Amino acid sequence: MRRTDFEWTVAAGHPAFSGHFPDQPIVPGVVLLDRALYFAEAVLGRPALVWEIAQTKFFSPVGPGQVLTFQLHERPDTSIAFSVLADGREVAAGHLRPGR
Repeated sequence: MRRTDFEWTVAAGHPAFSGHFPDQPIVPGVVLLDRALYFAEAVLGRPALVWEIAQTKFFSPVGPGQVLTFQLHERPDTSIAFSVLADGREVAAGHLRPGR
């Protein structure tokens, strides 16, 4: 399995924070999934119009300004396993399959 890492800093002004726990903002899981899908398309070298999210787990909240490392593992069946790390701790992980 080949691994590719991507780094993304969660902008303090990200629009997802405006209504997602205003007193203690956290990144919604769907935003982490969106970034994982975006990076998976970069790994595959092509966009996938349809994705199957085979599995996803969220372990720890992510706040504004955090630097995230997305580790994507390309599998032989063209699926992508991913982990999201913040400050060395895993905050999310999952498995994506591109549509055919």
